[in-house]
Amino acid sequence: MLITAMAIVAGCKEKGPTSEEVLRQYITVWEKGDYDAMYSMLSDKAKTVITQEAFTKRHQSIYEGVSARGLTIKLVPQTQDTASKNKQETGKEPVKHPITVQMETFAGPVAFGEPAIMIMESNVWRLDWSPSLLFPSLKEGDKVRVQQIKAIRGEIADRNGKGLAINEERAEVGIIPNRLPNPPSQALQQLADLLKINMEDIDKKRNATWVKPEYFVPVALLSRSDKRLAAATAIPGVSFQTKKVRFYPFQEAAAHLIGYIGKLTQEEWAIYKDKGYQIDDDIGKAGLEQVLEERLKGKDGGRIYIADANGKEKVNVVKRDARNGEDITLTIDAELQMEIYQQLNSSAGAGAALHPITGEVLALVSSPSYDPNAFVAGVSAGQWKEWSENPAKPLLNRFARTFSPGSAFKPLTAAMGLQTKTMDPEQLREIQGLHWKKDASWGNYEVTRVSQVATQVNLQKALLYSDNIYFAQAALDMGTESFMQEAGKFGLGEKLPIPYPLDTSTLVNKTMKNDIQLADSGYGQGEIQMNPLHVALAYTPFINQGDLIAPKLLMDTPGLSTKADVWKKSVMFPPVAALLQQDLIQVIEHPQGTGRGAQIKGLTLAGKTGTAELKQNKGMDGKEVGWFVAYNVKKPQLLLALMMEDVQNRGGSHALSTKISSIFKLFVKE
Repeated sequence: MLITAMAIVAGCKEKGPTSEEVLRQYITVWEKGDYDAMYSMLSDKAKTVITQEAFTKRHQSIYEGVSARGLTIKLVPQTQDTASKNKQETGKEPVKHPITVQMETFAGPVAFGEPAIMIMESNVWRLDWSPSLLFPSLKEGDKVRVQQIKAIRGEIADRNGKGLAINEERAEVGIIPNRLPNPPSQALQQLADLLKINMEDIDKKRNATWVKPEYFVPVALLSRSDKRLAAATAIPGVSFQTKKVRFYPFQEAAAHLIGYIGKLTQEEWAIYKDKGYQIDDDIGKAGLEQVLEERLKGKDGGRIYIADANGKEKVNVVKRDARNGEDITLTIDAELQMEIYQQLNSSAGAGAALHPITGEVLALVSSPSYDPNAFVAGVSAGQWKEWSENPAKPLLNRFARTFSPGSAFKPLTAAMGLQTKTMDPEQLREIQGLHWKKDASWGNYEVTRVSQVATQVNLQKALLYSDNIYFAQAALDMGTESFMQEAGKFGLGEKLPIPYPLDTSTLVNKTMKNDIQLADSGYGQGEIQMNPLHVALAYTPFINQGDLIAPKLLMDTPGLSTKADVWKKSVMFPPVAALLQQDLIQVIEHPQGTGRGAQIKGLTLAGKTGTAELKQNKGMDGKEVGWFVAYNVKKPQLLLALMMEDVQNRGGSHALSTKISSIFKLFVKE
């Protein structure tokens, strides 16, 4: 009886984990990237070949180098019988467990099979690790090499094929830190003087976190024909690479529209690295370069291969060809874009032009501006300081911002009054003097008009002379509810249906507070804010029998044709549109019209001037924003809205008259 009990106790002695169980534990920490735990499970033999530090570093450098993700390791089911397995598990012989390793890399998926060899040491199963478990066909002394195959960024062209953002071959001058003299200061100062850049800018690039001693660190871009190139590369540690870089032929004229590209920041890379971006990649930073980044970027390719200790290639593991970015054609007319920019002549202002029938956007201009090519080469601290501190704000994109439309809004108020039948175009309003207020409830507040040339004012005269009092009274006649409802039909409060981030035009900040605000809104002030493109679009119903046309910016927009897409149907009745068009013609054609300075012999224009006064306090002189909106009537080809800031000492909106006429003379032939 005693012998039997001892036998039972002996039979209950626990066995350690099997080789398969240990391997499964190893796979779990492997997939998690817990390299310390992995190393602790290696055989003594494996540990004599590779230290824990080297083991961890090799895993990290290879996986990071190939941008590995989704690492999955699986045991392959074995077909051998149970008796055979039990024989192997005695520990006298190594046990082989086939495994498969899968991962995604920047060059495509990598999958391979390899036996994991388990050996018994001190009654514990250990993994007899070898490099071939880390990457396919990898032997001791071999290296995993990666080769980037960069996608070519798509180009941006105007409607006539003229390049707005193109790829140009240039010389990228740079330094290789471990080839610079010691100390490097004299060589770097020589380079800075030659290229006319700050030493601080070179140091900042040299000390970036991604830089390693053997890396090429770009410093500046030069034309291949630049005589400084030979002198630069004669400096120890300085070399150059031929590189296709972004170039913006229309420079300042299209800077805010097209934008620019630049190197990823550390913060950006943290966001974009999972999308296949590398730390030294360019990315759209502003304008359409940023908006259309996904289409322009393309997809980089690359390959991963194994090289022996002498650098000779042994095995090509995986390769993926690059997919170049899309070339994109805009509806923009680059020559018109340039002409509008030159007409603004560095004054603070903006312009939006479109084809009034098709809705194709022909120009979006902001002035003053900057040269986007400077960003590609790398903006110096001095240049950035100059732009940032310039009171004219050249970095501000004015065509994307909103401004008070002033009298440019009056034709909309007229249309709203005619639609609601609260306005009779022939009715004469008795308006005496320059100032008017509804009643005593307004206190000291008054609406002021520019001229008292007429005391009996109908709609045509009100538009002709741009009479604030007439349109203030018209808004009050409509009432808040009708005014808000009719104004909403023009899309105020809605994003424009265009692939560009423009500020949304608004009628009120929150609510129409009182009759004073309603009256001011009638002549385009109050809290009304509109971006220049929206101002231009608001005039398309006068040309299109009351329909407000949708803007188009991309020539490859599905369904793009000469037929317009309607954004807002029947904003006004066709007879209302026709009547107001005749009045807008008189604004320019009539000898006393506010837009008479834009008259062109043989070309009929319709349009409206506008001035919005921006005051901090009642009774103080304020800055003025001037507007001029115009289009040609007989064969409508161009609708242009120009805006200039600070026109108070330049004749108000009249400062834009000659600019309007010059542009139409060049680009419209009837």
